[in-house]
Amino acid sequence: MALRLLVLPAAIIFNGGMPTRKPLDDLMNKAKEYAEFTMRNGGCVPPTMLALTPEGPVLYTPAGLGDASAKDSFANTARLICAGYGAIAVVMVLESWAVFAKDGKLPDDTPPSESVDRREFVVLMGEARGNASHSFLPILRTDAGGFFGFGEPEVIGYDTLKGRFAEILPPKMPDKQAREMAQTLLEVMGVSKASLRPTPGRN
Repeated sequence: MALRLLVLPAAIIFNGGMPTRKPLDDLMNKAKEYAEFTMRNGGCVPPTMLALTPEGPVLYTPAGLGDASAKDSFANTARLICAGYGAIAVVMVLESWAVFAKDGKLPDDTPPSESVDRREFVVLMGEARGNASHSFLPILRTDAGGFFGFGEPEVIGYDTLKGRFAEILPPKMPDKQAREMAQTLLEVMGVSKASLRPTPGRN
């Protein structure tokens, strides 16, 4: 049910086409529209990968991110998808707590979800070869806790973002053999080409 909710808005959003001049900027805009749609209709944004390939857009979302192993699996599957289908741009969409440095001092080791300074965001982490774009969308909530909208996006420099969800796109376009190998691995994992298409009604 959740997956069906995910795919339908993506199909509607991508239906307008994807201009070719600024693929990363355009994909970031599509990702923001997607995030807002899912927040308004489902109350949250499941972890999602949106990528632009020569054959069109693809979308992937895992069953969940319950632990570190699941997060690693999501990131590595996203890398395989980008390699297997020759992605030219990719955006990772993640709902997250975040804590920022204050007065030039790094935050302590308190988990962001437990910090008194925590803030709730949808994070867009975008990559294209030779370019990167990241945006933190502050989640604004009503007094009852429902989604009200996004605040003004906060853009953070690429070199400040590291971790498992960085460097999803291969540095060079994989050759045909490497793409076919990645696609074979994805099929074994149950991630088929058809399942990645943002098509209305897909289960």
